[in-house]
Amino acid sequence: MTTVAHPHDTTGSPFTLSHLDSLESESVHIFREVAGEFERPVILFSGGKDSIVMLHLALKAFAPAPVPFTLLHVDTGHNFPEVLAYRDRVVAAHGLRLHVASVQEYIDAGTLRERPDGTRNPLQTVPLTDAIRRHRFDAVFGGGRRDEEKARAKERVFSLRDEFSQWDPRRQRPELWQLYNGRHAPGEHVRVFPLSNWTELDVWQYIQRERIELPEIYFAHEREVFRRDGMWLTAGDWGGPKDSETTEKRLIRYRTVGDMSCTGAVDSGAATLDAVIAEIAASRLTERGATRADDKLSEAAMEDRKREGYF
Repeated sequence: MTTVAHPHDTTGSPFTLSHLDSLESESVHIFREVAGEFERPVILFSGGKDSIVMLHLALKAFAPAPVPFTLLHVDTGHNFPEVLAYRDRVVAAHGLRLHVASVQEYIDAGTLRERPDGTRNPLQTVPLTDAIRRHRFDAVFGGGRRDEEKARAKERVFSLRDEFSQWDPRRQRPELWQLYNGRHAPGEHVRVFPLSNWTELDVWQYIQRERIELPEIYFAHEREVFRRDGMWLTAGDWGGPKDSETTEKRLIRYRTVGDMSCTGAVDSGAATLDAVIAEIAASRLTERGATRADDKLSEAAMEDRKREGYF
């Protein structure tokens, strides 16, 4: 008879799961729960590190069978080219199906209007919710983590959205003993966050352990950037730099990736996984707090977007 070690056993028993193994096990369980409860799940996949880890976990959860979900990317039109190239390589390598919801198409059709500041991150909500409605997705996996931002810390693993894709904190359901309630009315859907209990450091340590390939943008490299609102931004046709802003070549890397207009780089010489992990372990700022201008618009910027249907 096999004896499983007590959860607080620190003797190094072979039956005791490591921290990363426990997180992996929880995430795999969530993927399998969704596969059993829902008819048309989809994984949001941008080519960013969290969505990369999420897809890696989904591949593990269903191996040797293929992942039973399609992928969805909301393309702002201002994404980093390195990240889009990585996204397409991964989709092709695993034979996955990818839906792309284009913000540019909505702007061209007159449904959305460019913002004065050039950022398109807030414009993702309409293409996202339209894609969910059009394809009748009833569960949508996102890579959000509770350590990223205080509005995300409020959210459950299974987060119910109404027929307008809106989030109401008062409708949050208890999730005791890893029991998840996927019940929803016609037209509603559930946002699912398998990485809820992970931290940024957990993600990087898992990437190192699993030897997961990442876009090179996450590691130190020289890049033409300019300073705005305390952040180093990459020049582009989204409206930067202005006449009063000058570009310079710096050694930087990105902790998170998104729309080029609101995703800042950090000065860094961390060119290896070991160096990145050491850098993050010493940081006192969350990745979004340090590098995302869209979260600095107001104290409740993220929560306001989540109520409207954003992640």
